[in-house]
Amino acid sequence: MAEDLTPDPDRSPTSNYQDADSFQIEAKEHVFTFYPRGSDRFAALLDHIEKAQDTLRVFYYMFQHDEAGKTVRDALVAAVKRGVDVHLIIDAFGSDAPDHFFDPIVEAGGRFDVFSARWSVRYLVRNHQKFVIADGARVMTGGANISDHYYKPPEENGWCDLGVAIEGAVAKQFCDWFALLREWTESDGSQFRRIRNMVKEWDPGDDEPVQLLLGGPLVREGHWAYRFKKDMVKGQRLDLVTAYFAPPGSFRRIMARLAARGRARLITAGVSDIEATIDVARLYYKRLLKAGAKIREFQPCKLHMKLLVVDDKSYFGSANLDRRSIRINVELMVRVRDETLAERLREFIDHLERASVHIDDEWYRRHSSFFTRLRWRFFHFVNLADYTIARTAAD
Repeated sequence: MAEDLTPDPDRSPTSNYQDADSFQIEAKEHVFTFYPRGSDRFAALLDHIEKAQDTLRVFYYMFQHDEAGKTVRDALVAAVKRGVDVHLIIDAFGSDAPDHFFDPIVEAGGRFDVFSARWSVRYLVRNHQKFVIADGARVMTGGANISDHYYKPPEENGWCDLGVAIEGAVAKQFCDWFALLREWTESDGSQFRRIRNMVKEWDPGDDEPVQLLLGGPLVREGHWAYRFKKDMVKGQRLDLVTAYFAPPGSFRRIMARLAARGRARLITAGVSDIEATIDVARLYYKRLLKAGAKIREFQPCKLHMKLLVVDDKSYFGSANLDRRSIRINVELMVRVRDETLAERLREFIDHLERASVHIDDEWYRRHSSFFTRLRWRFFHFVNLADYTIARTAAD
């Protein structure tokens, strides 16, 4: 049984928490609009679809058969009927909507495909990405899936997440990546090596200030996490928000060294859909606290955000800071090298910090009894296999 995760009113003033307002930043010939509030995020997604005139290329890890799912599906159907070329791909593992739920898109003249594990090594490969490309020029991405949970307010236990609309040259990279995914879904067999090579051979441009970075199974160099790791090695300041914090040991050592020589702030989940992941994150706090890192656990609602800022480099997209996102899942992160954007995102992280519990040495001593640490370590090993197993074990 996981411990009570109810916010402590004496330590974290969460009762009056409100999601931050949307904000827009122009950087490196791109326009980025950030949507922290679920209702704003959903309205922006629908507007993104409704304004498309020529093409819509859509990929979601999770597309649920609920009100949000029906609303987005119907918006895609309407787009087809007004002459837009619509192609939707979903991940079979993440989505629970049956294939016939999407028949109206196909019947209207659109296209629907599934990124499917099937009964092969493909089962290990989950495409965790989320993005919509309108007219080859405008992108919406981030952590939010198509499900009611991602658009409800904190008081209704909605996810705290972040959606990002992007206008600029990086949209062409998203189009190129979607084309590769389309080819993969059309292929037969496991195609494990093919998806691995697609990620490994991806070229985001070495000197581009705005890059689409990818992640995939057993890929090292070229992986979004490899670039993030290199940025941390040289970094002086780290600010991150992550739903699941369970990075490999090499990442944790680099974070500790960065904290010791500079500043490191981590905001992790104090409430989650898989409480065992909170146990796993807490297993790693001690060394980071000793190195001087500031750690906070977000309390008002479930945290699902993926936001990393190292010096003047900002990362946002689909990837958690855990082993599955780093080693196995197909992921995407947009990397932007711009000081103004990095500072604005740190201000946003300040907003989340004010609604988070302060984790310090005294807190750690009170919450890390021998048997508690045993539970943390148990879920550490379970999570090496899969979060779904961890959820079952916790229940």
